[in-house]
Amino acid sequence: MKTEQFYIVRADRAGVFFGQIKEKKDKSVVMTDVRKIHYWGGAAAVEQISQSGVSDESRLTITIPEMEIDSWIQIIPCTKEAADNLKNQKEWKK
Repeated sequence: MKTEQFYIVRADRAGVFFGQIKEKKDKSVVMTDVRKIHYWGGAAAVEQISQSGVSDESRLTITIPEMEIDSWIQIIPCTKEAADNLKNQKEWKK
């Protein structure tokens, strides 16, 4: 996988994640600089998120340096526009 490429990963029962992929295994991926997209607006589906990002009312968690995500369903490369949008979203936390 490209080192500078960002991805949207949709996982079975775990949600939707944004970050870089360090390693892809059979049914899991190790992601770095990863955020969970808890809620989004401004996009109809994850495919649109990967192309243009989300609107400001969306909720993306804090950035985690590295995590393994099991049971991925989709892995979609992000455009530079989408990656910049998602990296710059305010952290949603309590």
